[in-house]
Amino acid sequence: MASRIKYLRPATGGSLYHDARGEEGISGLDYKGAGVDIDAGAALVEAIKPLAGATARPGVLEGLGGFGALFDPRAAGYEDPILVAATDGVGTKLRVAVAVGRHDTVGIDLVAMCVNDLVVQGAEPLFFLDYFATGRLDVAAARDVVTGIAEGCRQAGCALIGGETAEMPGMYAVGDYDLAGFAVGAVERGGILTGADAAVGDIVLGLASSGLHSNGFSLARRVVEVEGLDYHGPAPFDPATPLGDALLEPTRIYVRSCLAAIRAGGVRGLAHITGGGLADNLPRVLPDDLAAEIDATTWTLPPVFGWLAKAGSIAPGEMARIFNCGIGMVVIAAADQADSVAAILGSEGETVVRIGRLVPRAAGDAVILSGAEAAWQS
Repeated sequence: MASRIKYLRPATGGSLYHDARGEEGISGLDYKGAGVDIDAGAALVEAIKPLAGATARPGVLEGLGGFGALFDPRAAGYEDPILVAATDGVGTKLRVAVAVGRHDTVGIDLVAMCVNDLVVQGAEPLFFLDYFATGRLDVAAARDVVTGIAEGCRQAGCALIGGETAEMPGMYAVGDYDLAGFAVGAVERGGILTGADAAVGDIVLGLASSGLHSNGFSLARRVVEVEGLDYHGPAPFDPATPLGDALLEPTRIYVRSCLAAIRAGGVRGLAHITGGGLADNLPRVLPDDLAAEIDATTWTLPPVFGWLAKAGSIAPGEMARIFNCGIGMVVIAAADQADSVAAILGSEGETVVRIGRLVPRAAGDAVILSGAEAAWQS
C-alpha cells in the first residue's frame, strides 16, 4: 500500500516565522522558533509508516504517495457499490488522556466512533484518515495515538491510508491535542440497511458496551471534579484499576460481528448508541409508525454508570439521554430470526441481550423505557 501521508501545516496555512533576537536585535527568522518543528513531523511519519502498513487490505492502490490516497472499491470485491462516509472525534475524553499521560487508547475510540456509524447502514469500512492537531508536536505521544488508530482499523478491517498532522502554536496549550477521524465504507446498492423494513413484533437486541465509550465525558469529568478524585487514584467502581485507565477503556468496535449478522439475514436495522443514548439514537432507524419498548431490567448496568448516577445524583431519564448505559449497539431482528441473529453475534464475541420489541407507535415517544428507576438506582 502507499505510505501513510502526514503533513505539517503552519497555523495560518501559509508561511509563519518567529524573530530570533540576538545582541544587536533581530538576527534571523525560522519556522522552529515559531513553534513548528518540521523535523519532528518527519520523525513521526517514519515512526508510523509500519503501523499504517499493517492495516493494508484489498482495494488500496500501491505506491502512490503524493497529496492523496486512492482506493478501488471493485478491487475490494464490490460490483455496484454505494459509498458511505462518516466523521467524528473523541470529545473531552481527550482531557482524561492528557491528564493521565496515556494516549494509546483514544485512537481506537476515534476509529470506533466512525466505523460503528458506517456499519449501521450495512456498509463495510474500507479506509480511514485522521486529523491530529496540537500546539507542539510530541512525537512519542502522537505515535501512541496513531498506534491506537491502527489497532482500531485492524479491528474494523479497514485500511489506514492517510492523515494530517497540524502543529499550531497558539491554538493549543503545550501537551494538548485534538483528533478527528474520517471513514469511508461501501455497501452494494441493494443492501443498504435503513430500518424501513422493521415491523411490529421485531425483537430489539442489545450489544454490551465496553464502558462510557466516547460520550458524556463532560459530565463524567464534572463528577470526578465534584468528588475530588484523582485520575491516578483507584476508581470508586473498580478499586483495582486507576480511575483514568478505567475511564479510558476504548469504545467497542462492532463492525465484524454486525456485518456477519447482516450477511446471514434477519437484521432489520442497527443503531449505534452514542450521544443521546437509547432515547435519541434508536428512533433514527425506526419507521414513524413504530416504537421500541425497552426493559432496562433485562441487562445489568455496568458499575461505572451506577457510580456516575449515584455520585452525580443523575436521574435515570437523564442517564438514558447522555450515556449508553451498557448498550453500545442495538440490533433490530425479525422475530422469527432473532435467535439465529443473536447466536451469530454471540459467536463473534458480543454479549447479546434481548432488551425489547417493536410495537405500534401512538402519539408518544418512539422509545418507551421501563424499569430504569428500579434497575439503575439500586
